[in-house]
Formats: sequence, structure tokens, C-alpha cells
Amino acid sequence: MELTLLGTGAPSGLPRPGCPCAACAVSLGPDARAATALLIDGALMLDLTPGVAFAAARAGHSLGGVRQVLLSHPHDGPAVEVPAGLPQPGRVPDGRELALLTGHRVRAVALDAPGTGYAVTGPDGQRLLYLPPGGAPAGLEENPEDVYDMVLADVVGRPDVLSRLRAVGAVGPTTDVVAVHLDHDVPPGAELRRRLAAAGARAVPDGTTLAVGAYEDVPDVPRRTLVLGGARSGKSVEAERRLEAFPEVLYVATGGTRNGDGEWAARVSAHRERRPGSWRTAETCDLVPLLAGEGPPLLIDCLSLWLTDAMDAVGAWDDAEWAGGGERALRKRVRELTDAVRATRRTVVAVSNEVGSGIVPATASGRRYRDELGRLNAAFAAECEHVLLVVAGQALVLRG
Repeated sequence: MELTLLGTGAPSGLPRPGCPCAACAVSLGPDARAATALLIDGALMLDLTPGVAFAAARAGHSLGGVRQVLLSHPHDGPAVEVPAGLPQPGRVPDGRELALLTGHRVRAVALDAPGTGYAVTGPDGQRLLYLPPGGAPAGLEENPEDVYDMVLADVVGRPDVLSRLRAVGAVGPTTDVVAVHLDHDVPPGAELRRRLAAAGARAVPDGTTLAVGAYEDVPDVPRRTLVLGGARSGKSVEAERRLEAFPEVLYVATGGTRNGDGEWAARVSAHRERRPGSWRTAETCDLVPLLAGEGPPLLIDCLSLWLTDAMDAVGAWDDAEWAGGGERALRKRVRELTDAVRATRRTVVAVSNEVGSGIVPATASGRRYRDELGRLNAAFAAECEHVLLVVAGQALVLRG
């Protein structure tokens, strides 16, 4: 089954007409995108958008063989003119299946938002799922045989789509996930590629033709990632974003509850509200057993609080205890942690503060903590495939 993407952008296109934002300003040339429309084997079109006939011609295709046009979502603005020779567009009722004379079968998938998803099976059995902007399948059930070869969805706007599909086995390791309906939420280019790679997805330019079921060398999701940043830099948001397309994440909070601290309780509450409902939380600093065990991905937030707990345990704040064995005991704890990171088979995203670039602490204990956190960050980063530094909400790739 051959698929040509006549457009890959949001319904308004990218850049949006008249939008002065930074993302639209740089969405030029290959980063400009028309509204998403798909041409399958020259016979089936999913979504009719302005200029599809010219888009098809630029991609080296004709619309003369199209036998069915299906719409997936309500289209705002003026009605789109149907090019001469194309059948009138329609919509398949949820749960119903449409059989084409070309051998394609199209099943309408119910969504949790206005619109209809389409599961298309080709004459040779390849399967793709196409979802409209802002929509995710509703009422999914696990079926080991129901794995798609390709999924085209609003990965940036609705990352939980992949989480839901992965949870029921509809997206597997060999599924080619292609992001469509791309809008100005993420700057195009390297930042978009990085965001999508973290979810196990990719984007392609308008006019690209893909073979459904063919293996694509999509970057693997890094098993171990360290996200560094200063206070309120956006590092926790960045870490959460890297796992929001995966179900059953275990969020490991190393800060404890701090009973009676209202400000801390407000911070914890804000973090919980931001996380997907399917994630679980464990409040612990005992990281080594978690890293050694099997299970869903871990999000550790954060290593700086883990270090505070470890330094408390070895008496690091007392010079005599530090010199009498505390320093040696802390080195042992850090080594055990980094050894566990090296050996883990779980996906891990860890957060830590970067404090070495600020003002030199005024106290000896503060300088000791700064130095030990720098050593911990360096040792942990050495065991990670991917290391990011977040500054002013912008993620800079240091490794990977």
C-alpha cells in the first residue's frame, strides 16, 4: 500500500495566514505545510483540502483514479471546492466498514473528540490508522493481532494518542508513526524532530510518498536520558514531555511530602495535575531497586533531592563525620546508583539541577553540596545516551 501525503499541516496550514508568531515566521520552504490530506494507492483520499490537485501533481500523481473521498473532521472556513472528476466527499459512520472495489477496506474509528478516524487495510493486508487533529480513539480494547503498520496522527497536539495505542498493543516496535496536522505549537526543524523522536515518531515534508509496512529507520527512544536545568527553567516539563506518549509511567518523587510546607505541597500538586492520569507515583529515594527491576518507564524527579537525602544519611554536613567516612560512604552510594543506571533495562528519564554556573555558595556546606551535585550529574550523564540542558524553557542537546 502506497501513501502520499499531499499535506501534513494543521487545518489552517503552516505558517498560519496572518500569524506573527516565531514558529510561523520560520516555517518556510520545506518546513511550510498545507493542511493534511492523504492519497492512498491513487484510489482513496482522506480529507479534501484546498489545492490538493496541484499538490498531487507536484508529487507526481493524478487524482483521476480516486474512487472515494472521506472526511475525518469538520472543516472551518469556506467550503472546499471539489476538483473535477473527484467523487463527492463523505464520512463513514463510527464502527462501520466500507469496502472499495480496489480491495481496500476502511473502518471508521470512534474518537473522544469531534471527527472520525479511519483504519485502512490494503489489498495485501497492510494496515494504517489515520486520526484527525485533536482526536484520539475511544473505547480501545487489547487485541494482539491488531497492530498497525503505520499510524498518522496529531502526535504533538495529542501525545496521549500513542500512549493509548501502545497500551492496547495497537502500536508496536515496528509501527511507523508519522506526525501530521502539524501546527505552530513547536518550532519546525531540529526542535520538532527532537520532540517527535522522543515519542518514537517522525515528520516528513509535504508530497512525500511512503510504503506502508516498509521498515523506516526512525531514531530509537533513548533508554536513559538526563535533563539538567536551573530553577524554573522548564526541566521537569521537558522530562515529562519525553514520556507523555507512553502508558503506565512510574513517576519517582525524591522530595518526600515535607509535611506542613504549604509551598512545597503547591508545587507537588501542580506537578501531579500536569501529569497524565495513567501515571503512578512513588515517593522514595531508594532508586537502585527500581532501576534493577522490570516495569514501565521511570521518571526520576529529581537527583538533586536524592543527593540531599544521601548526604543527610552519611552526615555530610558535619566536617568531622565527612572526613571520618562520610565522603567515602557518599561516593559508594553514587557509584551504586550509576552502576544501576548502566545496568538498567528500563527506560529512564531523570531530572537534576545545574547549580555550578551560579553564585559561589557562602557556606562550606553549600559549597560541598554544589561540588557533590556536579560530580553526581557528571557521573549520571556518563551513563546516559541522551543529555539535555534546559535554559529558559529551551532544550539544548548535550549528547544524543
